Amino acid sequence: MSQGSPGDWPPLEPTSGPSAPPNPFVHELHLSRLQKVKCCLLGALLAPIRVLLAFIVLFLLWPFAWLQVAGLTEEELQEPLTGWRKTVCHNGVLGLSRLLFFLLGFLRIRVRGERASRLQAPVLVAAPHSTFFDPIVLLPCDLPKVVSRAENLSVPVIGALLRFNQAILVSRHDPASRRRVVEEVRRRATSGGKWPQVLFFPEGTCSNKKALLKFKPGAFIAGVPVQPILIRYPNSLDTTSWAWRGPGVLKVLWLTAAQPCSIVDVEFLPVYHPSPEESRDPTLYANNVQRVMAQALGIPATECEFVGSLPVIVVGRLKVALEPQLWELGKVLRKAGLSPGYVDTGAEPGRSRMISQEEFARQLQLSDPQTVAGAFSYFQKDANGLVDFRDVALALAALDGGRDLEELTVLAFELFAEEQGEGTSRLLYRDGFSTILHLLLGSPRPAAATLHAELCQAGPCQGLSLCQFQDFSLRDPLHGKLFSTYLHPSQTPNASSPGSPAALANGTVHAPKQKGD
Repeated sequence: MSQGSPGDWPPLEPTSGPSAPPNPFVHELHLSRLQKVKCCLLGALLAPIRVLLAFIVLFLLWPFAWLQVAGLTEEELQEPLTGWRKTVCHNGVLGLSRLLFFLLGFLRIRVRGERASRLQAPVLVAAPHSTFFDPIVLLPCDLPKVVSRAENLSVPVIGALLRFNQAILVSRHDPASRRRVVEEVRRRATSGGKWPQVLFFPEGTCSNKKALLKFKPGAFIAGVPVQPILIRYPNSLDTTSWAWRGPGVLKVLWLTAAQPCSIVDVEFLPVYHPSPEESRDPTLYANNVQRVMAQALGIPATECEFVGSLPVIVVGRLKVALEPQLWELGKVLRKAGLSPGYVDTGAEPGRSRMISQEEFARQLQLSDPQTVAGAFSYFQKDANGLVDFRDVALALAALDGGRDLEELTVLAFELFAEEQGEGTSRLLYRDGFSTILHLLLGSPRPAAATLHAELCQAGPCQGLSLCQFQDFSLRDPLHGKLFSTYLHPSQTPNASSPGSPAALANGTVHAPKQKGD
Protein backbone atom coordinates (compact mmCIF):
# COMPACT_ATOMS: atom_id res chain seq x y z
CA MET A 1 0.00 0.00 0.00
CA SER A 2 1.61 3.23 -1.14
CA GLN A 3 0.72 6.57 0.40
CA GLY A 4 1.00 10.12 -0.89
CA SER A 5 3.07 12.73 0.90
CA PRO A 6 1.43 15.90 2.29
CA GLY A 7 2.93 17.93 -0.52
CA ASP A 8 1.00 15.80 -3.04
CA TRP A 9 -2.35 16.22 -1.36
CA PRO A 10 -5.12 18.60 -2.45
CA PRO A 11 -5.70 21.79 -0.50
CA LEU A 12 -6.88 21.63 3.09
CA GLU A 13 -10.47 22.62 3.68
CA PRO A 14 -10.63 25.95 5.53
CA THR A 15 -12.88 26.68 8.47
CA SER A 16 -13.63 30.05 6.91
CA GLY A 17 -13.32 31.57 3.47
CA PRO A 18 -14.74 30.50 0.13
CA SER A 19 -11.84 28.35 -1.09
CA ALA A 20 -9.29 26.00 0.39
CA PRO A 21 -5.65 27.01 0.85
CA PRO A 22 -2.64 24.91 -0.08
CA ASN A 23 -1.22 22.75 2.68
CA PRO A 24 0.07 25.37 5.19
CA PHE A 25 2.85 23.07 6.39
CA VAL A 26 4.53 22.77 2.98
CA HIS A 27 6.55 25.43 1.18
CA GLU A 28 7.99 24.81 -2.26
CA LEU A 29 10.40 27.40 -3.61
CA HIS A 30 10.14 27.52 -7.41
CA LEU A 31 12.91 29.47 -9.15
CA SER A 32 13.06 30.34 -12.81
CA ARG A 33 16.35 29.92 -14.66
CA LEU A 34 17.01 33.66 -14.44
CA GLN A 35 16.24 33.68 -10.71
CA LYS A 36 18.59 30.73 -10.15
CA VAL A 37 21.42 32.53 -11.93
CA LYS A 38 20.72 35.72 -9.97
CA CYS A 39 20.61 33.87 -6.64
CA CYS A 40 23.86 32.05 -7.42
CA LEU A 41 25.69 35.28 -8.28
CA LEU A 42 24.35 37.30 -5.35
CA GLY A 43 24.63 34.30 -3.06
CA ALA A 44 28.32 34.09 -3.81
CA LEU A 45 28.98 37.85 -3.55
CA LEU A 46 26.40 39.44 -1.26
CA ALA A 47 25.21 36.72 1.12
CA PRO A 48 28.60 35.86 2.75
CA ILE A 49 29.29 39.49 3.60
CA ARG A 50 25.80 40.11 4.94
CA VAL A 51 25.71 36.96 7.06
CA LEU A 52 29.18 37.62 8.48
CA LEU A 53 28.35 41.21 9.42
CA ALA A 54 25.00 40.14 10.89
CA PHE A 55 26.73 37.61 13.15
CA ILE A 56 29.18 40.27 14.29
CA VAL A 57 26.30 42.57 15.25
CA LEU A 58 24.54 39.65 16.96
CA PHE A 59 27.53 39.17 19.24
CA LEU A 60 27.75 42.93 19.84
CA LEU A 61 24.25 42.69 21.31
CA TRP A 62 25.54 40.49 24.13
CA PRO A 63 27.28 43.22 26.22
CA PHE A 64 24.14 45.38 26.24
CA ALA A 65 21.95 42.42 27.13
CA TRP A 66 24.33 41.30 29.89
CA LEU A 67 24.72 44.82 31.34
CA GLN A 68 20.99 45.26 31.87
CA VAL A 69 20.67 42.24 34.19
CA ALA A 70 24.18 42.21 35.69
CA GLY A 71 24.12 42.14 39.49
CA LEU A 72 20.36 41.66 39.77
CA THR A 73 18.85 38.83 41.81
CA GLU A 74 16.07 36.56 40.57
CA GLU A 75 13.64 38.39 42.86
CA GLU A 76 14.58 41.77 41.34
CA LEU A 77 14.06 40.36 37.85
CA GLN A 78 10.45 39.56 38.75
CA GLU A 79 9.70 43.28 38.43
CA PRO A 80 10.07 45.54 35.35
CA LEU A 81 13.41 47.33 35.12
CA THR A 82 13.69 51.11 35.27
CA GLY A 83 16.37 53.80 35.27
CA TRP A 84 19.62 53.70 33.34
CA ARG A 85 19.40 49.93 32.77
CA LYS A 86 16.24 50.33 30.74
CA THR A 87 17.25 53.56 28.98
CA VAL A 88 20.81 52.72 27.89
CA CYS A 89 20.56 48.98 27.37
CA HIS A 90 17.09 49.01 25.85
CA ASN A 91 18.01 51.64 23.24
CA GLY A 92 21.30 49.90 22.51
CA VAL A 93 19.65 46.54 21.85
CA LEU A 94 16.89 48.18 19.81
CA GLY A 95 19.37 50.01 17.57
CA LEU A 96 21.66 47.02 17.06
CA SER A 97 18.69 44.76 16.34
CA ARG A 98 17.52 47.07 13.57
CA LEU A 99 21.07 47.08 12.18
CA LEU A 100 21.12 43.27 12.30
CA PHE A 101 18.02 42.92 10.14
CA PHE A 102 19.21 45.73 7.85
CA LEU A 103 22.43 43.83 7.18
CA LEU A 104 20.45 40.69 6.34
CA GLY A 105 18.67 42.64 3.60
CA PHE A 106 15.53 43.87 5.36
CA LEU A 107 16.04 47.44 4.23
CA ARG A 108 12.45 48.54 4.83
CA ILE A 109 9.95 47.89 7.60
CA ARG A 110 6.67 49.43 6.49
CA VAL A 111 4.25 50.07 9.35
CA ARG A 112 0.51 50.61 9.04
CA GLY A 113 -1.92 51.34 11.81
CA GLU A 114 -1.08 52.53 15.31
CA ARG A 115 0.33 50.47 18.13
CA ALA A 116 -1.87 50.55 21.22
CA SER A 117 -0.46 51.47 24.61
CA ARG A 118 0.17 48.86 27.26
CA LEU A 119 -2.95 50.04 29.07
CA GLN A 120 -5.11 49.69 25.97
CA ALA A 121 -3.75 46.24 25.02
CA PRO A 122 -1.42 44.43 27.45
CA VAL A 123 -1.02 41.55 24.96
CA LEU A 124 0.08 41.61 21.31
CA VAL A 125 -0.62 38.67 18.97
CA ALA A 126 1.28 38.43 15.67
CA ALA A 127 0.49 36.24 12.67
CA PRO A 128 1.08 34.59 10.32
CA HIS A 129 4.20 33.08 11.88
CA SER A 130 6.10 31.89 8.82
CA THR A 131 9.82 32.25 9.49
CA PHE A 132 12.58 32.70 12.05
CA PHE A 133 12.85 36.26 10.72
CA ASP A 134 9.48 37.11 12.33
CA PRO A 135 11.13 38.56 15.48
CA ILE A 136 11.64 41.64 13.30
CA VAL A 137 8.13 42.56 14.47
CA LEU A 138 9.70 43.31 17.87
CA LEU A 139 11.26 46.47 16.46
CA PRO A 140 8.12 48.52 15.64
CA CYS A 141 6.63 47.16 18.91
CA ASP A 142 9.53 48.61 20.97
CA LEU A 143 10.84 45.22 22.14
CA PRO A 144 7.87 43.81 24.07
CA LYS A 145 8.32 40.81 26.34
CA VAL A 146 8.11 37.39 24.70
CA VAL A 147 7.36 33.79 25.62
CA SER A 148 10.13 31.32 24.80
CA ARG A 149 11.33 27.80 25.53
CA ALA A 150 13.44 27.54 28.68
CA GLU A 151 15.95 25.46 26.71
CA ASN A 152 16.88 28.56 24.70
CA LEU A 153 18.57 30.04 27.79
CA SER A 154 21.55 27.80 27.11
CA VAL A 155 22.00 29.09 23.54
CA PRO A 156 24.90 31.57 23.29
CA VAL A 157 23.80 35.20 22.89
CA ILE A 158 20.14 34.16 22.52
CA GLY A 159 20.06 33.19 26.19
CA ALA A 160 21.47 36.58 27.19
CA LEU A 161 18.87 38.35 25.04
CA LEU A 162 16.07 36.38 26.69
CA ARG A 163 17.32 37.40 30.14
CA PHE A 164 17.54 41.00 28.91
CA ASN A 165 13.96 40.72 27.66
CA GLN A 166 12.75 39.24 30.97
CA ALA A 167 11.05 36.67 28.77
CA ILE A 168 8.43 34.29 30.13
CA LEU A 169 10.01 30.84 29.89
CA VAL A 170 8.20 27.55 29.38
CA SER A 171 9.75 24.10 29.65
CA ARG A 172 8.29 21.37 27.45
CA HIS A 173 9.66 18.72 29.84
CA ASP A 174 8.02 20.10 33.00
CA PRO A 175 4.21 19.75 33.14
CA ALA A 176 4.02 22.33 35.96
CA SER A 177 5.86 24.86 33.79
CA ARG A 178 2.80 25.62 31.66
CA ARG A 179 0.74 26.43 34.74
CA ARG A 180 3.43 28.84 35.98
CA VAL A 181 3.56 30.50 32.54
CA VAL A 182 -0.21 31.00 32.58
CA GLU A 183 0.01 32.61 36.02
CA GLU A 184 2.91 34.86 34.94
CA VAL A 185 1.12 35.97 31.76
CA ARG A 186 -1.97 36.81 33.78
CA ARG A 187 0.10 38.68 36.39
CA ARG A 188 1.83 40.86 33.79
CA ALA A 189 -1.25 41.40 31.63
CA THR A 190 -3.30 42.59 34.61
CA SER A 191 -0.57 44.83 36.10
CA GLY A 192 -2.32 48.01 34.95
CA GLY A 193 0.46 49.07 32.56
CA LYS A 194 3.29 48.39 35.01
CA TRP A 195 4.79 45.75 32.71
CA PRO A 196 5.54 46.26 29.01
CA GLN A 197 3.33 44.42 26.55
CA VAL A 198 3.74 40.68 26.01
CA LEU A 199 4.07 39.44 22.41
CA PHE A 200 2.73 36.06 21.30
CA PHE A 201 2.87 34.13 18.05
CA PRO A 202 -0.36 32.23 18.81
CA GLU A 203 0.06 29.69 15.99
CA GLY A 204 2.98 28.24 17.92
CA THR A 205 4.89 27.13 14.82
CA CYS A 206 5.70 28.27 11.30
CA SER A 207 3.49 27.85 8.24
CA ASN A 208 3.76 29.02 4.63
CA LYS A 209 1.48 32.09 5.09
CA LYS A 210 -1.26 30.55 2.91
CA ALA A 211 -3.56 29.97 5.90
CA LEU A 212 -3.65 30.67 9.63
CA LEU A 213 -3.04 27.68 11.87
CA LYS A 214 -5.23 27.14 14.92
CA PHE A 215 -4.41 29.70 17.63
CA LYS A 216 -3.26 28.33 20.97
CA PRO A 217 -5.13 29.82 23.93
CA GLY A 218 -2.08 30.95 25.96
CA ALA A 219 -2.21 34.56 24.78
CA PHE A 220 -5.90 34.81 25.66
CA ILE A 221 -6.02 33.18 29.09
CA ALA A 222 -5.81 36.50 30.95
CA GLY A 223 -9.03 37.65 29.23
CA VAL A 224 -7.61 41.14 28.60
CA PRO A 225 -7.80 43.13 25.32
CA VAL A 226 -5.27 42.13 22.67
CA GLN A 227 -3.95 43.94 19.62
CA PRO A 228 -3.58 41.76 16.51
CA ILE A 229 -0.48 42.39 14.35
CA LEU A 230 -0.21 41.20 10.75
CA ILE A 231 3.19 40.31 9.25
CA ARG A 232 3.61 40.27 5.47
CA TYR A 233 6.66 39.80 3.24
CA PRO A 234 5.51 41.36 -0.06
CA ASN A 235 8.59 40.37 -2.05
CA SER A 236 8.56 39.01 -5.59
CA LEU A 237 10.40 35.86 -4.46
CA ASP A 238 9.36 34.20 -1.19
CA THR A 239 12.67 33.18 0.34
CA THR A 240 11.63 33.69 3.96
CA SER A 241 9.02 30.95 4.52
CA TRP A 242 10.27 28.17 6.79
CA ALA A 243 7.61 25.47 6.97
CA TRP A 244 7.57 21.87 8.20
CA ARG A 245 8.32 20.66 4.67
CA GLY A 246 10.50 22.94 2.58
CA PRO A 247 13.91 24.67 2.56
CA GLY A 248 15.99 24.35 5.73
CA VAL A 249 17.39 27.07 7.97
CA LEU A 250 20.65 27.60 6.08
CA LYS A 251 18.98 27.75 2.66
CA VAL A 252 16.35 30.24 3.86
CA LEU A 253 19.03 32.40 5.49
CA TRP A 254 21.33 32.27 2.47
CA LEU A 255 18.66 32.95 -0.16
CA THR A 256 17.18 35.83 1.84
CA ALA A 257 20.59 37.42 2.35
CA ALA A 258 21.20 37.05 -1.40
CA GLN A 259 18.22 39.30 -2.26
CA PRO A 260 19.12 42.96 -2.94
CA CYS A 261 16.24 44.17 -0.77
CA SER A 262 13.63 42.44 1.40
CA ILE A 263 10.53 44.29 2.60
CA VAL A 264 8.42 43.59 5.66
CA ASP A 265 4.92 45.00 6.21
CA VAL A 266 3.74 45.24 9.81
CA GLU A 267 0.09 46.21 10.29
CA PHE A 268 -1.46 47.01 13.66
CA LEU A 269 -5.17 46.15 13.70
CA PRO A 270 -7.64 47.78 16.10
CA VAL A 271 -7.58 46.47 19.65
CA TYR A 272 -9.84 43.45 20.14
CA HIS A 273 -11.94 43.71 23.30
CA PRO A 274 -13.23 40.32 24.46
CA SER A 275 -16.86 39.74 25.34
CA PRO A 276 -17.70 38.27 28.78
CA GLU A 277 -18.01 34.84 27.14
CA GLU A 278 -14.60 35.18 25.48
CA SER A 279 -12.99 36.34 28.73
CA ARG A 280 -14.22 33.14 30.39
CA ASP A 281 -13.32 30.87 27.45
CA PRO A 282 -9.75 31.36 26.09
CA THR A 283 -10.35 28.89 23.25
CA LEU A 284 -13.40 30.81 22.02
CA TYR A 285 -11.43 34.05 22.35
CA ALA A 286 -8.51 32.62 20.36
CA ASN A 287 -10.76 31.27 17.59
CA ASN A 288 -12.55 34.60 17.16
CA VAL A 289 -9.30 36.61 16.99
CA GLN A 290 -7.95 34.07 14.48
CA ARG A 291 -10.96 34.67 12.23
CA VAL A 292 -10.57 38.45 12.46
CA MET A 293 -6.90 38.24 11.48
CA ALA A 294 -7.55 35.73 8.68
CA GLN A 295 -10.20 38.01 7.21
CA ALA A 296 -7.81 40.98 7.30
CA LEU A 297 -5.11 38.89 5.62
CA GLY A 298 -7.50 37.49 3.03
CA ILE A 299 -6.58 33.88 3.84
CA PRO A 300 -8.55 31.07 5.51
CA ALA A 301 -8.46 30.23 9.20
CA THR A 302 -7.92 26.50 9.71
CA GLU A 303 -7.97 23.92 12.50
CA CYS A 304 -4.49 22.75 11.53
CA GLU A 305 -1.95 22.66 14.34
CA PHE A 306 1.18 20.89 15.57
CA VAL A 307 0.82 18.22 18.24
CA GLY A 308 4.21 16.97 19.38
CA SER A 309 6.36 16.85 16.28
CA LEU A 310 3.62 16.22 13.70
CA PRO A 311 1.02 18.46 12.06
CA VAL A 312 -2.60 17.41 12.53
CA ILE A 313 -5.97 18.41 11.11
CA VAL A 314 -9.46 18.11 12.55
CA VAL A 315 -11.84 15.69 10.84
CA GLY A 316 -15.23 15.60 12.52
CA ARG A 317 -14.62 15.14 16.24
CA LEU A 318 -11.15 13.73 15.78
CA LYS A 319 -7.65 15.03 15.26
CA VAL A 320 -5.59 13.05 12.75
CA ALA A 321 -2.01 13.35 11.53
CA LEU A 322 -1.39 14.69 8.06
CA GLU A 323 1.22 11.98 7.68
CA PRO A 324 0.76 9.12 10.21
CA GLN A 325 3.91 7.39 11.35
CA LEU A 326 2.36 4.13 10.14
CA TRP A 327 3.04 5.21 6.57
CA GLU A 328 6.68 5.92 7.34
CA LEU A 329 6.95 2.53 9.04
CA GLY A 330 5.61 0.90 5.89
CA LYS A 331 8.26 2.65 3.81
CA VAL A 332 11.02 1.47 6.16
CA LEU A 333 9.82 -2.15 6.13
CA ARG A 334 9.33 -2.31 2.38
CA LYS A 335 12.75 -0.77 1.81
CA ALA A 336 14.12 -3.65 3.88
CA GLY A 337 12.25 -6.10 1.63
CA LEU A 338 9.72 -7.13 4.28
CA SER A 339 6.13 -7.90 3.32
CA PRO A 340 3.96 -7.25 6.41
CA GLY A 341 1.37 -9.81 5.33
CA TYR A 342 3.85 -12.67 5.68
CA VAL A 343 4.84 -11.92 9.28
CA ASP A 344 3.33 -14.32 11.81
CA THR A 345 2.83 -12.03 14.79
CA GLY A 346 0.91 -14.37 17.06
CA ALA A 347 -0.20 -11.56 19.38
CA GLU A 348 -2.65 -12.63 22.07
CA PRO A 349 -6.01 -10.81 22.05
CA GLY A 350 -6.52 -8.62 25.09
CA ARG A 351 -3.13 -9.47 26.56
CA SER A 352 -0.11 -7.23 26.59
CA ARG A 353 3.25 -8.80 25.76
CA MET A 354 6.20 -6.45 26.00
CA ILE A 355 9.15 -7.11 23.70
CA SER A 356 12.66 -5.71 23.38
CA GLN A 357 14.28 -4.38 20.23
CA GLU A 358 16.17 -7.67 19.83
CA GLU A 359 12.99 -9.74 20.00
CA PHE A 360 11.32 -7.29 17.62
CA ALA A 361 14.12 -7.90 15.10
CA ARG A 362 13.81 -11.69 15.44
CA GLN A 363 10.04 -11.62 15.04
CA LEU A 364 10.19 -9.53 11.89
CA GLN A 365 13.33 -11.31 10.64
CA LEU A 366 15.23 -8.03 10.26
CA SER A 367 19.01 -8.07 10.36
CA ASP A 368 20.15 -4.55 9.49
CA PRO A 369 20.66 -2.67 12.82
CA GLN A 370 19.72 0.70 11.31
CA THR A 371 16.46 -0.67 9.89
CA VAL A 372 15.62 -2.38 13.17
CA ALA A 373 16.23 0.80 15.18
CA GLY A 374 14.24 2.89 12.70
CA ALA A 375 11.23 0.55 12.67
CA PHE A 376 11.27 0.02 16.45
CA SER A 377 11.25 3.78 17.06
CA TYR A 378 7.73 4.11 15.61
CA PHE A 379 6.18 2.35 18.61
CA GLN A 380 5.56 3.78 22.07
CA LYS A 381 7.99 2.41 24.65
CA ASP A 382 7.54 1.87 28.37
CA ALA A 383 10.02 2.89 31.07
CA ASN A 384 12.18 -0.16 30.26
CA GLY A 385 12.36 0.58 26.54
CA LEU A 386 9.94 -2.23 25.60
CA VAL A 387 6.96 -2.04 23.23
CA ASP A 388 3.63 -3.85 23.35
CA PHE A 389 3.62 -6.56 20.71
CA ARG A 390 -0.08 -5.94 20.07
CA ASP A 391 0.93 -2.54 18.65
CA VAL A 392 3.29 -4.27 16.24
CA ALA A 393 0.67 -6.82 15.21
CA LEU A 394 -1.95 -4.16 14.44
CA ALA A 395 0.52 -1.99 12.52
CA LEU A 396 1.64 -4.89 10.35
CA ALA A 397 -1.96 -5.90 9.71
CA ALA A 398 -2.83 -2.35 8.67
CA LEU A 399 0.11 -2.32 6.26
CA ASP A 400 -1.01 -5.63 4.73
CA GLY A 401 -3.01 -4.76 1.61
CA GLY A 402 -4.75 -8.15 1.73
CA ARG A 403 -7.08 -7.22 4.61
CA ASP A 404 -10.30 -5.29 4.16
CA LEU A 405 -11.43 -2.65 6.63
CA GLU A 406 -13.94 -4.84 8.42
CA GLU A 407 -11.30 -7.49 9.10
CA LEU A 408 -8.90 -4.85 10.32
CA THR A 409 -11.39 -3.28 12.75
CA VAL A 410 -12.31 -6.72 14.13
CA LEU A 411 -8.62 -7.50 14.68
CA ALA A 412 -8.01 -4.14 16.34
CA PHE A 413 -10.95 -4.72 18.68
CA GLU A 414 -9.86 -8.27 19.54
CA LEU A 415 -6.31 -7.16 20.31
CA PHE A 416 -7.18 -4.31 22.63
CA ALA A 417 -10.65 -5.04 24.05
CA GLU A 418 -10.84 -6.26 27.66
CA GLU A 419 -13.16 -8.59 29.49
CA GLN A 420 -15.54 -6.99 31.98
CA GLY A 421 -15.77 -10.15 34.00
CA GLU A 422 -16.00 -13.90 33.66
CA GLY A 423 -18.52 -14.89 31.02
CA THR A 424 -19.28 -11.31 29.97
CA SER A 425 -18.70 -9.61 26.62
CA ARG A 426 -15.48 -7.74 25.92
CA LEU A 427 -15.32 -3.94 25.69
CA LEU A 428 -12.84 -1.48 24.21
CA TYR A 429 -11.78 0.98 26.90
CA ARG A 430 -10.12 4.35 26.63
CA ASP A 431 -6.47 3.22 26.51
CA GLY A 432 -7.09 0.57 23.86
CA PHE A 433 -9.22 2.93 21.77
CA SER A 434 -6.53 5.64 21.98
CA THR A 435 -3.82 3.17 20.97
CA ILE A 436 -5.77 2.00 17.92
CA LEU A 437 -6.44 5.53 16.66
CA HIS A 438 -2.87 6.61 17.38
CA LEU A 439 -1.44 3.66 15.41
CA LEU A 440 -3.83 3.77 12.46
CA LEU A 441 -4.57 7.49 12.08
CA GLY A 442 -1.79 9.21 14.01
CA SER A 443 -4.36 10.75 16.38
CA PRO A 444 -2.89 12.32 19.54
CA ARG A 445 -3.84 10.14 22.50
CA PRO A 446 -5.54 12.92 24.52
CA ALA A 447 -7.79 13.77 21.56
CA ALA A 448 -8.69 10.10 21.06
CA ALA A 449 -9.43 9.71 24.78
CA THR A 450 -11.81 12.68 24.65
CA LEU A 451 -13.63 11.19 21.67
CA HIS A 452 -13.91 7.84 23.44
CA ALA A 453 -15.61 9.53 26.40
CA GLU A 454 -18.09 11.20 24.02
CA LEU A 455 -18.88 7.91 22.28
CA CYS A 456 -19.46 6.17 25.61
CA GLN A 457 -21.99 8.77 26.75
CA ALA A 458 -24.65 7.09 24.64
CA GLY A 459 -24.42 3.85 26.67
CA PRO A 460 -24.28 2.70 30.28
CA CYS A 461 -20.68 1.41 30.08
CA GLN A 462 -17.31 3.13 29.89
CA GLY A 463 -16.28 0.88 27.03
CA LEU A 464 -17.30 0.29 23.42
CA SER A 465 -18.65 -2.97 22.04
CA LEU A 466 -17.46 -4.28 18.68
CA CYS A 467 -20.68 -3.06 17.08
CA GLN A 468 -20.21 0.45 18.52
CA PHE A 469 -16.58 0.55 17.42
CA GLN A 470 -17.48 -0.47 13.88
CA ASP A 471 -20.36 2.01 13.80
CA PHE A 472 -17.73 4.67 14.42
CA SER A 473 -14.93 3.37 12.20
CA LEU A 474 -16.91 1.91 9.27
CA ARG A 475 -20.45 3.26 9.20
CA ASP A 476 -20.08 6.84 10.44
CA PRO A 477 -20.53 9.13 7.37
CA LEU A 478 -17.35 11.10 8.05
CA HIS A 479 -15.09 8.95 10.21
CA GLY A 480 -15.79 5.91 8.03
CA LYS A 481 -14.44 7.82 5.03
CA LEU A 482 -11.44 8.81 7.12
CA PHE A 483 -10.54 5.20 7.96
CA SER A 484 -11.06 4.20 4.34
CA THR A 485 -8.85 7.02 3.09
CA TYR A 486 -6.01 6.27 5.47
CA LEU A 487 -6.09 2.48 5.37
CA HIS A 488 -7.65 1.25 2.13
CA PRO A 489 -5.01 0.61 -0.55
CA SER A 490 -7.33 1.70 -3.39
CA GLN A 491 -7.87 5.15 -1.88
CA THR A 492 -4.37 6.55 -1.61
CA PRO A 493 -4.28 10.31 -0.82
CA ASN A 494 -3.06 12.23 -3.85
CA ALA A 495 -3.74 15.41 -5.72
CA SER A 496 -6.68 13.95 -7.64
CA SER A 497 -8.40 12.22 -4.73
CA PRO A 498 -11.29 14.24 -3.28
CA GLY A 499 -11.47 11.68 -0.48
CA SER A 500 -8.09 12.61 0.98
CA PRO A 501 -7.87 13.43 4.71
CA ALA A 502 -7.27 17.05 3.81
CA ALA A 503 -10.42 17.24 1.74
CA LEU A 504 -12.36 15.44 4.49
CA ALA A 505 -11.38 18.11 7.02
CA ASN A 506 -14.86 19.66 7.08
CA GLY A 507 -16.83 16.64 5.92
CA THR A 508 -18.26 18.30 2.83
CA VAL A 509 -16.86 16.00 0.12
CA HIS A 510 -17.46 12.39 -0.77
CA ALA A 511 -14.85 9.68 -1.15
CA PRO A 512 -14.54 8.24 -4.65
CA LYS A 513 -16.34 4.98 -5.33
CA GLN A 514 -14.33 1.80 -5.61
CA LYS A 515 -14.57 -0.44 -8.64
CA GLY A 516 -17.61 -2.65 -8.38
CA ASP A 517 -19.63 -0.26 -6.19
